[in-house]
Amino acid sequence: MKVLRLQLKVAALISTELAFRLAWRIFCTPRRLPPKKWEADALTGARRFAVPFPTGQLAAYEWGAAGGRTVLLVHGWEHRASFWGAFARALVAAGYRVVAFDGPAHGLSPGLRTTLPEFGAAIQAVANAAGDVWAVVAHSFGAAATAGLPVHFNDGQLLPRLVLLSVPGSTPAVFQRFAELLEIPPRVMRRMLAFVAAHGRAAESFSLTEVGTAVPAERALLLHDRQDPTIPFAEAEEIARHWPGLDFRPTSGLGHNKIMRDPEVIRQVVAFLQ
Repeated sequence: MKVLRLQLKVAALISTELAFRLAWRIFCTPRRLPPKKWEADALTGARRFAVPFPTGQLAAYEWGAAGGRTVLLVHGWEHRASFWGAFARALVAAGYRVVAFDGPAHGLSPGLRTTLPEFGAAIQAVANAAGDVWAVVAHSFGAAATAGLPVHFNDGQLLPRLVLLSVPGSTPAVFQRFAELLEIPPRVMRRMLAFVAAHGRAAESFSLTEVGTAVPAERALLLHDRQDPTIPFAEAEEIARHWPGLDFRPTSGLGHNKIMRDPEVIRQVVAFLQ
C-alpha cells in the first residue's frame, strides 16, 4: 500500500493525467487471492461449464441440475464462485438448481481488469445461458452490478426474488473510499469520475439510492451488517429509505464477508425465496 501511495504521489506531481491512468488501472484490477481451505469442498459435486463472453469464456458452475427453480449466485470483488459453497449446499437441499460463475478477471475466468458495466454484462451473459432465473443472490460489487445497471432477467420479465448482501449504496462513495485509502488528490478523482461519465453514465447513476425503484424484481431483500468495515451500514440504511417495499434486515457481528456463510442468514434467504 505504501508503494502504491508513493507511486501515485509521484505521478500526480508529474501530471494529473498520468496519475489518473495509474489510479484507474489499480481501481479496475482485482487481486487473484490464494484459495481458502474451504473452497475446494465448495465446488464438490458442481458441474463446470463455459459461458461465451467478449473477453473469453467465463467459468461457470451448476449444482443440483435436477432441482426446480434456478438461483443465480453473483460474487463480489476479488471473490469467485467457490465462495458460495455454504449457500449452494443449502439451496440444493431446498430443491433449487444453483448456478454461479467467476466474473471477468476473477477465479478461472480470463482477464486482468474489469469494471462495473463489464461485470454486469457478464451477469447478463450467465443469466441468459442459465435460462429462466427465479432468484439472484448477490454480494457486494456483484450486487451493485446486478441492481445498479440493472441486469435484466427472463426476457425482461420481473425477477421474482432478488437478495442483496453487503451492497454499496453510493458509487461516488466507493470512489471516495478508494481515494482516501491511496491518498489520491481530489483533481485526480475528478478526472476519474469524468472518465466514467464520458464513457457511458455518471457514477452516481449506478447508485442504489438512485435506481432502487427501477430494479425489475417482484420482491427484494437486503442484508447488511452493522459492523461492516468495507461498506458503511449507513449506506444500507440510505438504500432502504430510497427503495419502497425493500425488505431490509440488519445483521450484527458478521462484517462484510461472513454474511455469505452465516447459517441464520442462509436460513432467512432460503425462506425468502419461497
